[in-house]
Amino acid sequence: MAGQPPGLDLDRLRAHLERARPGLATGPLSARLITGGKSNLTYALTDGHSRWVLRRPPLGHVLATAHDMAREHRVISALADTAVPVPATHLLCEDPAVLGAPFYLMAEVPGTVYRTGEDTAALGADRARALATRLTDVLAALHAVDPAEVGLADFGRPAGFMARQVERWRRQFEASRSREIPGMDELYQRLRGSVPPAQRVAVVHGDYRLDNVIFGPDDTVAAVLDWEMATLGDPLADLGLMRVYWEISRDLPDNPVSSAVSAAAGFPAMDELVARYAARSGLDTAPLPWYTAFARYKLAIIAEGIHYRFTQGKTVGGGFSHLGALVPPLVAAAVESLPTEGS
Repeated sequence: MAGQPPGLDLDRLRAHLERARPGLATGPLSARLITGGKSNLTYALTDGHSRWVLRRPPLGHVLATAHDMAREHRVISALADTAVPVPATHLLCEDPAVLGAPFYLMAEVPGTVYRTGEDTAALGADRARALATRLTDVLAALHAVDPAEVGLADFGRPAGFMARQVERWRRQFEASRSREIPGMDELYQRLRGSVPPAQRVAVVHGDYRLDNVIFGPDDTVAAVLDWEMATLGDPLADLGLMRVYWEISRDLPDNPVSSAVSAAAGFPAMDELVARYAARSGLDTAPLPWYTAFARYKLAIIAEGIHYRFTQGKTVGGGFSHLGALVPPLVAAAVESLPTEGS
């Protein structure tokens, strides 16, 4: 492990742990950065005996609401005694004097994260199906949690959630609009004019997909990760986004977004998982095409924003130059998947 990665002053952290959680760390700390960039920074931390994971906002972040450590810590802690597997939380520090930003500490969960086709190529059909069905079952379990029963009744504003989401992402698009995207205006108008009524208020993960889950040695879900987008809202938003990520390699084979899901690896079709989710959740999945179209709309706008910043020379790194090409086919697929009036 590297001694002291950027954004993590281990001396200050050790001093804070001794005050806030005496006895938690018993030896010198070392750490390495696991993921970083625009999303929250994640570090693997150890004292030579125990291992933890620390999360903090990106360096130099501006929008505190987009990187709210207290919200992440709160939702993970609230789900600890439910059927949704999450890491155990140890500490929340909201004082920026310690590390320069709020942070929280949670247990490290051993297991495997499947991120690429290479990771899943050798699974075989039986294991791939088991991973898929367990991933689906955990999503249904999350959406079965009563927010009030776990202390999350005020975790979001579920009334009008999807209508606000359509408008929120439209504003994001207008902020980085630099070219005409065929079908984007039509897509926006059709989405805003046909928002389905929510069937249930649920804890929504916001980015639920295969590579945001740790699988244990027995192929069960050991922990769901990356709760930074979690809120109260419409549960089918999670299922729609999961569908888009599940099928993106099939629908857009030349896309630059890595996916571990493929039929060649033995994963079942999403229709099978949707049927399983419906049976377990009790929700009507007939409106799912709208949510799938919205997920494509959202991902297209995210990709367009990155493309815009790349053309302005404000984004550095690999892969960004190709994201702009992903936007038109995502929009076209979204328009095509939206049901027409009367259908």
